[in-house]
Amino acid sequence: MSSARPLKILSIAHPAVSRDAGRLRYYPLAGRADVTVDLVVPALWYQFGRTIVADPSDDPGMTVHVMPIRLPRAGPMSWYLHFYPGLRRLIRDIDPDVVHLWEEPWSVVALQARFLKGRAAMVMEVDQNILKRLPPPFEFIREQVLAHTDHVLSRSPDATDVVRARGYSGPVSSIGYGVDLSTFNPDVTPLLPPPMRPEFRIGYVGRLVVEKGLDDALDAMARTKIPVSLALMGEGPHEERLRQHVAELGLGARVSFQGWGKPADVASFLRSLDALVLLTRTTKSVREQFGRVITEAQACGVPVIGSQGGAIPDVVGDGGWIVPESDPAALAQLLDEIATDPNALHARGRAAQENVMRRFTYEAVANDLVAACHAAARRRRAAM
Repeated sequence: MSSARPLKILSIAHPAVSRDAGRLRYYPLAGRADVTVDLVVPALWYQFGRTIVADPSDDPGMTVHVMPIRLPRAGPMSWYLHFYPGLRRLIRDIDPDVVHLWEEPWSVVALQARFLKGRAAMVMEVDQNILKRLPPPFEFIREQVLAHTDHVLSRSPDATDVVRARGYSGPVSSIGYGVDLSTFNPDVTPLLPPPMRPEFRIGYVGRLVVEKGLDDALDAMARTKIPVSLALMGEGPHEERLRQHVAELGLGARVSFQGWGKPADVASFLRSLDALVLLTRTTKSVREQFGRVITEAQACGVPVIGSQGGAIPDVVGDGGWIVPESDPAALAQLLDEIATDPNALHARGRAAQENVMRRFTYEAVANDLVAACHAAARRRRAAM
């Protein structure tokens, strides 16, 4: 490959089925002289009981291939059985320098890419941060894919530990989830300081499941000296039990529930908060892999109160506070402290924005991706 021509990247990414869900992260690559990008996304995707139809392929600065998949939701791990019948021909026609997969290494599509990539280097993004042996054939797939991966982009140190434990010995660099700053940004009319409002307002966005620790938030509210309200945006199987717990604690007037919203609705909701809470509890099967809502809140200037679970402390950085998992007393004490200290709250909100601008813009994520692809291509050339 001549160094004078751009690096040809073929990226396979089911999260990019829609622009809001992930395709926007590729936009900063448009117009770069050092790379060209072909993006492969499924024509239909099934997730959390929803059917997502791919957005049109008229994205600027790259070629988007909206392609049918097989086995879109079959089997016990339905996200990871899909593959693209047309991928062989596409790879042959494009002849990429790098195949990049925004998929997990045990997915069938990753195995498909491993066998079809030809001369291309392979870059793999990984999120899984709990070390466990997967059922057949997924453990075999993971071993095969990692053995032929030239560079890993890891969402967290725990995710790096998992691929290392499963035999990957090549280079690793970090990558976050980017934030759409055109949607998630601070309110031009800031909220009144907490002492001038009747309640200190915390909130949560996400699935209502027991592992997210929302019971701990309710128990903490029952202990605080300062009135605290909680707004919940999302849906899930734990909602009924949460409503019962609200009633048991006598918090009905201070807790609100609402369903999922569009990104603009989420941003408006986040701007209404004094702080976001993400209190994930670590279990044998759950450890927070990133917490994308952290960076969305921080981009809106809203600091985050997070648990020590998984990647949360690293993602929050200086833009919030960290409390022990499953510790309502510690959370109540923190809420009483920050609710009466508007200067500290403002400082954390400013640090939250700086955290996003430094690490989690789409431009920062695109730069991390391109750097990994160039490194993988150099490594592949050196091995030939």
